[in-house]
Amino acid sequence: MKLSKLASVLTLVAATALPTIAVAADKPVVGLVMKSLANDFFKNMLEGAEAHAKKRGDYELKAIGMQNETDFESQLNGVENFITQGVDAIVIAPADSRAMVAPLKKAIDAGITVVNFDVSLDEQAKKDAGLDLAFVGPDNRGGAKLAGDALAKALGEGGKVVIIEGNPGADNAAQRKLGFEDAVAAGKLNLLDSRTAHWETEEANSVFSTMLTAHPDIQGVMAANDSMAIGVIKALDAAGRSDIKVVGFDNVSAVQPLLKDGKLLATVDQFGSQMASDAIDKALAVVGGGPKLEGWVKTDIKLVTTDDVK
Repeated sequence: MKLSKLASVLTLVAATALPTIAVAADKPVVGLVMKSLANDFFKNMLEGAEAHAKKRGDYELKAIGMQNETDFESQLNGVENFITQGVDAIVIAPADSRAMVAPLKKAIDAGITVVNFDVSLDEQAKKDAGLDLAFVGPDNRGGAKLAGDALAKALGEGGKVVIIEGNPGADNAAQRKLGFEDAVAAGKLNLLDSRTAHWETEEANSVFSTMLTAHPDIQGVMAANDSMAIGVIKALDAAGRSDIKVVGFDNVSAVQPLLKDGKLLATVDQFGSQMASDAIDKALAVVGGGPKLEGWVKTDIKLVTTDDVK
């Protein structure tokens, strides 16, 4: 990463580590823990959460993000800091579904309400820690299958495809890979390769370029988020390959022109700008004496295709 770009990301992370609005001290404090703020999905999420806090006006929001998609230490430190500060609730989209279980168990033991959203914590890790915690978020496997099915329909049986995976330690990455594999099986596609690019655009560009060299007959690409889909499309443009179809996941603003131009066949909207706000509402309800959240509280997803933006 160039120094200028790194500096801007660090500035953004540092700024969001502070209270986003000034409120009275007697209002509940919510610590929002997101993933990489270099990713448009989480930038939009932060903007939605800040607007929500301003609209409600009855709680204090403190938000933190990561420098990049593998900066797990920022999340660990953020949770520890929120425990030390004695916030009333922590609302978290974990970057690592196993590593975050222990610090969140510590937060709950300290009397802090915790809401896990967007990316589910690992079920076995929760069980091993004696942690009973609900999940508020989308059906990542089902959403990925929607995108994969759209690709399968466009290619037909026998279509040759590859998968660009997210972080191996994140549950949503695992679920999206499974969803893509479901679509491969249902559509009778030929899966040539599947590799991680850790949610990152430039890594996806490099990983896919290697795949394309090894498999020049690729016809379709399933990318587990739009940031990686953008990296794939950059590699296709550089190679002069307009014949390969790409699907992504997140429906961030940066892919709207790509959908319109047909460079991206489809993506999945999981309404990220609303997701944190909804999770915060649920956390505040529990803090206010409401019932404990249980099980899987599903949030909406929607397939978005080129037809939706033309």
